[in-house]
Amino acid sequence: MKFTFRIQYHTVWGEDLRVIFQNDETHVFPLSTRDGSNWQGSCDYLPSENERTIPYRYGVFRDDVCIRKELGVIPHTVYLGNAQQHRYIIDDCWRDLPAENYRYSSAFDEPHPTERPNRLSNNIGSCITFRALCPNLHAEGRVLGIIGSCNALGNWEYCRPIRMNEAAPNVWQLTLDAATLKSPFEYKFVAINEKTGAVEEWETRPNRLFQIQPIQRGETYLPAEAEVFFNRLPHRIAGTAIPVFSLRSEGSCGVGDFGDLKKFIAWAASTGQRAVQILPINDTTMTGTWMDSYPYNSISIYAFHPMYIDLRQLPELTDETDMKAFEKQRKMLNSMSSVNYEQVNQTKRKYLQAIFRQAGEQILAEPEYKAFFAKNEEWLIPYAAFSCLRDHYGTADFRQWGKDSVYHAGQARQMATSGSPFYPAMAFYYFLQYELHVQLSDACTYARSKGIIIKGDIPIGISRNSVEAWVEPYYFNMNGQAGAPPDAFSANGQNWGMPTYNWQIMEKDGYQWWKRRFQKMAEYFTAYRIDHILGFFRIWEIPYHAVHGLLGQFVPALPMSKDEIQSFGLNFDKEMMTRPYISDALLDSMFGTHAHEIRRTFLRRMQNGLYALRPEFNTQRKVQAYFAKTDEKASEEICEKLYSLISNVLFIADRDNPEMYHPRIGVQNDSVFRQLSMKEQEAFNRLYNHYYYERHNEFWYHEAMKKLPVLLQATPMLVCGEDLGMVPGCVPWVMNQLQILSLEIQRMPKKTGIEFGKLDEYPYLSVCTIGTHDMTTLRGWWKENPEQTGRFYYNELHHWGKVPEDAPGWLCEEILRHHLQCPSMLCILTWQDWTSMDETLRNPNIDAERINIPANPRHYWRWRMHITLEKLTGLSEFNQHIRQMIEESERMN
Repeated sequence: MKFTFRIQYHTVWGEDLRVIFQNDETHVFPLSTRDGSNWQGSCDYLPSENERTIPYRYGVFRDDVCIRKELGVIPHTVYLGNAQQHRYIIDDCWRDLPAENYRYSSAFDEPHPTERPNRLSNNIGSCITFRALCPNLHAEGRVLGIIGSCNALGNWEYCRPIRMNEAAPNVWQLTLDAATLKSPFEYKFVAINEKTGAVEEWETRPNRLFQIQPIQRGETYLPAEAEVFFNRLPHRIAGTAIPVFSLRSEGSCGVGDFGDLKKFIAWAASTGQRAVQILPINDTTMTGTWMDSYPYNSISIYAFHPMYIDLRQLPELTDETDMKAFEKQRKMLNSMSSVNYEQVNQTKRKYLQAIFRQAGEQILAEPEYKAFFAKNEEWLIPYAAFSCLRDHYGTADFRQWGKDSVYHAGQARQMATSGSPFYPAMAFYYFLQYELHVQLSDACTYARSKGIIIKGDIPIGISRNSVEAWVEPYYFNMNGQAGAPPDAFSANGQNWGMPTYNWQIMEKDGYQWWKRRFQKMAEYFTAYRIDHILGFFRIWEIPYHAVHGLLGQFVPALPMSKDEIQSFGLNFDKEMMTRPYISDALLDSMFGTHAHEIRRTFLRRMQNGLYALRPEFNTQRKVQAYFAKTDEKASEEICEKLYSLISNVLFIADRDNPEMYHPRIGVQNDSVFRQLSMKEQEAFNRLYNHYYYERHNEFWYHEAMKKLPVLLQATPMLVCGEDLGMVPGCVPWVMNQLQILSLEIQRMPKKTGIEFGKLDEYPYLSVCTIGTHDMTTLRGWWKENPEQTGRFYYNELHHWGKVPEDAPGWLCEEILRHHLQCPSMLCILTWQDWTSMDETLRNPNIDAERINIPANPRHYWRWRMHITLEKLTGLSEFNQHIRQMIEESERMN
């Protein structure tokens, strides 16, 4: 079988264009060109016996390395015709993403059956196959058709369109006998009522013209795929963001569960909302204490947290005494204003263990469970083995597991055999994950039936004490810690403690680790938020010996040599510029009466009159270990000041090449910078601005474009990126090119020189919100900085008179309405902000509504709704008010 490909694509010298067959990506066919723009080539391709479709993409190669490939979930596809067709002549155009790619996502495209493309009888010798992309017709009860100027295409008669076949979701095809189509002719695509067959809408563009040389017997000609557009309003929807653990119903057990999530979805649907956004729901069980409440530090990227099991969906305990005791404990926990993480998990685990002893054998014998296990055993067995060994050794730090510290797949499978002493515990963890899967699937299926998008959250990092770090350590840099440079949340930067990724290794297998992760999420969610999407461009990596984030460097990055530093007019002295600057004046000003003790204990005097840290205290980790022995408040303050001394450097050596350097982030605020002369400060600032705001844009663009397109092709979910923080200029380039929704927050504008973002200027491809889980609520923000909120009150809301001290309900509603009216596709508000506009409903305790404080690494994640879902659902006046606001803002479509 012969395929001839023809495509226009402009290349530069050294580049060539190739066809990449998706069924076998090792099968790459090079095309040829005479002018660098028109490419073509013919190849023989023998499909396998059952291979009826040939999907492919085009790629640009340089030195046999693919430097660019077509984007998107939908590849070009040839559907093989009748037995006579032995040659396919294909005209194509390069396609990255459809113009409105979001319409093809599972968020807006319901799963629906497709059909086999039509095949002509074997006595038809030559064919023409039309291909088109058109989304969402199925949901409208319509199909795509063609109508045109020749008799075979209905002679423009609206009652005689030719119906096309939806060969794959939103991919339409029609094969016709070439002899019936006399070239040239004009035609248009139309939307046809699926039941009546009548044309309901014509595409709004000039007629298409078909003109080609005669087609020989046995040939099938495929003109370039068309993107078909009909007049449709852009989707603009409203929704709520809330952690699952924060949900509260009358029957929950002190923490939200997947049954509560289903109830919350029902409430959202009743108010006209179309989206529910949650935080990560993965298992974080490491210590068994409240420290495990941090949802972004999971032990598995696949396993869900057992506390989200809705016990009401399980059998009751057969022992009446135990059941009464549990019910008493459940009511006590459910009456608490916040989540008691430790007691909740102890109580639920005890109940789940009892249910497993009572009914586990029967549940694990069910066909549905066996199908779940067969599909998920690749991650389920390592997860269960990790959990069993964590329980056995009393720690999730697998480095302390002795002979079990290194993962062996055979050993894990041995633990999973019925004769193993570990098997009962392994089976218990299988049971938990199965129940979680069933309940979350039920909630998400219900959401789809109600037209609700469930938006999940993919954390950027993994825990260094996790299944993945144990099983696949080669994917991670364990000597580094992921974090964030200084920002509005933290003056010292953020140190998340998680290992960074070894992207070079991940690239070698096509980022399979990430693909599997995304595909698992797509089983449940129709949209997802990429936490800290900047990490796919570069991550802020902090050396393991540091506690604060100031000593980090971007990875990957382009460090500077001594000569380059000096080219900016700064005389580089490695000894002075890469070691902490510690003078007598600095010590006296920082430590006051404690300065002499600090000199004697932690420092040694050098010949130049400055000080150096003693070897036993020359890293922040060593200082931390020293002060861990005392709980005195004064010691904690001294410890923090010693951290600041250690980070008081101008340059940091590159992690891979100690003779290359990075300017320390935010160093202009420290004494090491102030001791420079005015001329040296000016030179350093030029260097600093070049390094952080100019040097890496193109470099980081290519880093992101190596990873993100591959990952986005793995699933049809709608993609949203959390693009906050120190955002490089290349980030909007990539997000626009890949049609990733940005995050827009009015009090954190991305445009420089303004204090508040302009809501009416938000891009359509964005998520608009008032605040995230890392920020104060609207009411909390209003009272934390009266001067700033005063300027907002006068300059943005255009009010006059006295600024209210606490945000009254009418003011909160006004701000909500402004956000609902912005152009963003999604307006997702926190539940606390929705309730803020009703003074009789909202929580009287403003501070109690905050979910997280990023500057506090030991924050307890425990916020709960202050009313039950049953009461919320019964608030007909409040709920109708939300629905009316959404209708008035035209966010119901």
